[in-house]
Amino acid sequence: MSRMPPRTATRPAAAARKRQAVAATPVLSDQDIYDRMISAVLDHRLLPGTKLIEDRLAEAFGVSRTRIRPVLVRLANEHIVTLTPNRGATVAQPTAQEAREVFEVRRLVEAPLVERFIAQADNADVQLLTRCIRDEEAARSAGDMRRAIRLSGDFHLHIAERSGHATLGGVLREMVSRTSLILMAYSPTHGRAAEEATACGCQEHRALLSAIKLRDPKEAVRLMKEHLSRLEAQLVFPAERDPGPDLVDLFGVSA
Repeated sequence: MSRMPPRTATRPAAAARKRQAVAATPVLSDQDIYDRMISAVLDHRLLPGTKLIEDRLAEAFGVSRTRIRPVLVRLANEHIVTLTPNRGATVAQPTAQEAREVFEVRRLVEAPLVERFIAQADNADVQLLTRCIRDEEAARSAGDMRRAIRLSGDFHLHIAERSGHATLGGVLREMVSRTSLILMAYSPTHGRAAEEATACGCQEHRALLSAIKLRDPKEAVRLMKEHLSRLEAQLVFPAERDPGPDLVDLFGVSA
């Protein structure tokens, strides 16, 4: 009677295959990890308030925990992540005041960026903006709002990247990431307001693109500011809580 080979005989081969698979996996840089986390925010896959457990992130990215911490610190410096002592990291939950400040900064930053874009952009750049709008419209029509919002941000980021102003472009990249969190937190989710918010974005981008094609910086700046103001105006902030009565007025003894 023939004997079955012992199970342990396959273990060295299995272990070798596992080692080869690990060796074949590309090692991610800190920038790679950062980019993937930013993409998850922009795509609305990481929601405000999501807890970011370092051990789980290290396992997900195939790196040590010590590699994760500097990325979280960088994201915290950009207000994308909140680091709390003894509680760890969470995706930031922007306040209403922070939301207003972000849109104020965007109006200040994007006006000179679109002017510079018009001054030096070529036809290929304009065509890329056209494709961004076309793809955004298709995503909205399909009900894929995550992709639509990402493409809307890409429209603005391409203008920044081709403006030739690296410093303002870097500021805008942070502001676009923070805007994504703001839209998740405060965009209208139902009713007429939600329908109008969905419909207006592409129309405003098309109007802005027309001004860019005409090489009209004054009109482009006006449209850019109006577009950003309209985005801010459609946000729905929770009502401020009544602070309650003044305790001195309530309990104080009359003179």
